[in-house]
Amino acid sequence: MAEARLVDQKATFASFSHLLDARLLRALADSGFARPTLVQAKAIPLALESRDILARARTGSGKTAAYCVPIVQKILSAKSSLDAEDPSRQATRALILVPTRELSEQVSAYLRSLLAYCESDVAISNVSTGTTTHLQRTLLSDKPDIVIATPSRALSLLQSKALSISSLDSLVIDEADLILSYGHDEDIRQIFNGSFLPKVHQSFLMSATMTEDVELLKGLTLRNPAILKLEEDEDEAAHLSQYAVQCSEVDKFLLTYVILKLKLIKGKCILFVNDVDRSYRLKLFLEQFSIKSCVLNSELPLNSRYHTVQEFNKGVYDYIIATDESGAVEQDSDKEDEDDAEDDAGDEAAAEEFTSTQREPPSTAPTDDSKASTSSSSRKRKRTAGSPAPEGNSKSRKRKHRKNGDKEYGVTRGVDFVDVACVLNFDLPTSSRAYTHRVGRTARAGRTGMALSLVVPEHLWGKNKVVGCVPSAQGDEGVFAKIEKEQGARGSKIKEYKFDMKQVEAFRYRMEDALRSVTRSAIKEARIKELKTEILNSDKLKAHFEDNPLDLEFLRHDKPLHPTRVQSHMKHVPKYMLPRIAPVPGAEMDTDTTKPGFVPFKKDNNARGRGRGRGRGGRGGASGGRGGKKKSDPLKKFGR
Repeated sequence: MAEARLVDQKATFASFSHLLDARLLRALADSGFARPTLVQAKAIPLALESRDILARARTGSGKTAAYCVPIVQKILSAKSSLDAEDPSRQATRALILVPTRELSEQVSAYLRSLLAYCESDVAISNVSTGTTTHLQRTLLSDKPDIVIATPSRALSLLQSKALSISSLDSLVIDEADLILSYGHDEDIRQIFNGSFLPKVHQSFLMSATMTEDVELLKGLTLRNPAILKLEEDEDEAAHLSQYAVQCSEVDKFLLTYVILKLKLIKGKCILFVNDVDRSYRLKLFLEQFSIKSCVLNSELPLNSRYHTVQEFNKGVYDYIIATDESGAVEQDSDKEDEDDAEDDAGDEAAAEEFTSTQREPPSTAPTDDSKASTSSSSRKRKRTAGSPAPEGNSKSRKRKHRKNGDKEYGVTRGVDFVDVACVLNFDLPTSSRAYTHRVGRTARAGRTGMALSLVVPEHLWGKNKVVGCVPSAQGDEGVFAKIEKEQGARGSKIKEYKFDMKQVEAFRYRMEDALRSVTRSAIKEARIKELKTEILNSDKLKAHFEDNPLDLEFLRHDKPLHPTRVQSHMKHVPKYMLPRIAPVPGAEMDTDTTKPGFVPFKKDNNARGRGRGRGRGGRGGASGGRGGKKKSDPLKKFGR
């Protein structure tokens, strides 16, 4: 449901009764949509006039319905004017291109709800899912009315002639600002230059931001479009509180442990990391303290990723550790303005060759030149994989992960996370653009949210060999300066998130003890175990659950991996370690539990004298010994 500020209070869907089929209006009413959002109120009438649409609106503003409703209406109108036996009645009339498979699932789900009363008249097919090519060809042979695909999958099916769009009426490019940056640039160009599209068709470009990529697509696809720019409210930045902490790699784990264990942030939280290994290292680390979390990365099967997001949105999990590798391409583009072209020529050529191999190969037979270039690029990749990467060079590692994982995986955008209270950038993203996309996961639908970024200063990078420093963290200071500048231009300010490190130090011993247990071999075993489990469970994601609902427990994504030593005493925090809350002198204690952030600790001048009595049954200790004052529990402030 869109937030109130984005809803058009002067219009209702009932006012579109002269434009929309009664079955669509009924389906919209069943879904709880009484009033259209601003983008829907403006886009739907214009789209039904066959105008090209370029819509710029923030995430959560209802852009999906803004193009789905007019597309379905046009199909229903076209079919009603044709006889049932007319062979041209059944044809693919709409193609929706999305950057990620996760987003294709969400678009398909929305279309199915919209077609609740006319599903027999309009057929849809999502060819971006992990189904076999043979099954996709079978589904496309029936000429579904609407096809949802990523550009690479659509190009492959068009080249193999499994998909025909000669009768296309509507072309949609959703999340247009990401289509090119996700490596679909060449696929898009081939689709437009390959004589697949009819000369006359309607185009939709939906985007949250206006970038050079969107301008390029605008000139490629649109003809005299209606441009809808729905600017955000001036107080939009007030809904998102942004904080940052300068800390070492080890202190990242310490602060994350304190924040989550003491529940200093209430609600659901996304923890972003830049590496698949990091996601499992962090998960295993949190397991030492009985903090349940689930991982989301490109190695996991599509169905499992989609199910993970669904369960997180339902509130089954509170913490999700998401691997975000989308910043790799953006990082290269950011550096182009700063580095010399001659120094980067070789790296850019290698990256370009690698990117070309990430797309599905066309079904047409390659020419001799293409064979030669392919073999040459493969030899270069082998040499790169065989030779050790220099210290600080993150490109080889990122290529390795992109090669092994799903090339169409993307989590910062396109995936709809619901009711996220906090975004914790455990690893700072590699570009200011990726940061904007990450923090956009919270403070949505009129709710407040918090973004906390852990920044590693350059002089502290590489000092801790135990945790395995992420190469991208070496440039945290430069990236963070860009982020501050961009957010300042948007009217937002990133504040310093102040911890009383003297009080936090009490937790350091436990943190280091847990961190030593998370070895490289433990991480490797965890990744293998996770993949095996997901492969075994993937077949259970079908209609089997309708007959066996209890089997859903097998797919709990936050189950402990436990390939390492787990100490039972780490589950609980002793009372003597709990900090006191310091009241403001001359004022009442602030009991507002909605404010995010770490609560300052009260300085205890008698701590040294009472420290000798700490322990089980110690005299004057915090556990209830003689002469000791009972400590206040800070968790009571947070509702526990």
